Amino acid sequence: MVSEYLIPIVEGYAMNEFLVHSILLRCCLALILLPLLELVNRLVVLLQDKTYIYDINSLTILDTIDTVPNSKGTCAFSPSLDGCFLAIPASITKGSLLLYNVMELQLHCEIDAHRAPLATMVLSSNGMYIATASEQGTMIRVHLVSEATKSYSFRRGSYPSTIFSLSFGPCSQVPEILVATSSSGSVHVFPLGFAINQRSSRRSGGFLGSIMPDSISDALDPAHHHIVHNAAPAGIKSYAVIRKVDRVSNTSSSEIVSCQATLAIITYNGYFQEYTLSLNNHNEFSRSLDREFNLMTVITDNDIRL
Repeated sequence: MVSEYLIPIVEGYAMNEFLVHSILLRCCLALILLPLLELVNRLVVLLQDKTYIYDINSLTILDTIDTVPNSKGTCAFSPSLDGCFLAIPASITKGSLLLYNVMELQLHCEIDAHRAPLATMVLSSNGMYIATASEQGTMIRVHLVSEATKSYSFRRGSYPSTIFSLSFGPCSQVPEILVATSSSGSVHVFPLGFAINQRSSRRSGGFLGSIMPDSISDALDPAHHHIVHNAAPAGIKSYAVIRKVDRVSNTSSSEIVSCQATLAIITYNGYFQEYTLSLNNHNEFSRSLDREFNLMTVITDNDIRL
């Protein structure tokens, strides 16, 4: 069974019932045009200070959530029936978030992720992990959803930067890769799966790691971090998605020793790029640009031909 989702975001305080249902009608028409979309269990309408959860089949309102002002529509959703969660900001003064179980219609937990307000967040496709970045943009933190407090920290840089997007690689358990786009124009690549495995090995093999609390040992973790420079012009918003990940296992064990990911990037000035990223358990990294074109030029050329 495939579970998908659709989240319309509408800015502004006032929104009447007619407008809500008008949006839902447009969403349903859009779903008809998506041939690969087999089943949509939930539809989430995110307003500036309220969130509605609908049954997409009957358009019945299942739950209404009062939220803090959220004019940027910051949210995350995991389209998994086993871990179908919605994450939204819990505060406008600090980086805390609320996680709702959308299938069971109840609050799962609250996570204090950052001191500064949240800029963006993303849930892994299986709903096991959530990654967050604050408005300061120097740290990327990953929390295990089931435990709510156990985190892994990655330093993006020392100077503040706006994180435009975060994306996990498709996964069934631990996602191998997390990527972030920033206002510097760079794409930051964090080999999450390898970092977790190496950290676990250090803890099990060393006395210091075994007695340190999580909060201290997180701060001592090295920066498992690679950068694709100049992927977008500085200051231009960009959005990255890891489309697929191919894993290579050790022949004598099931341990993942390397992976290759297809990364798609789209920028607000109309450019599309597709990279192949290669990583291994020795923290070695390589990348190649496979495709790049201007979407606005493609659209204009098609219009001329028509």
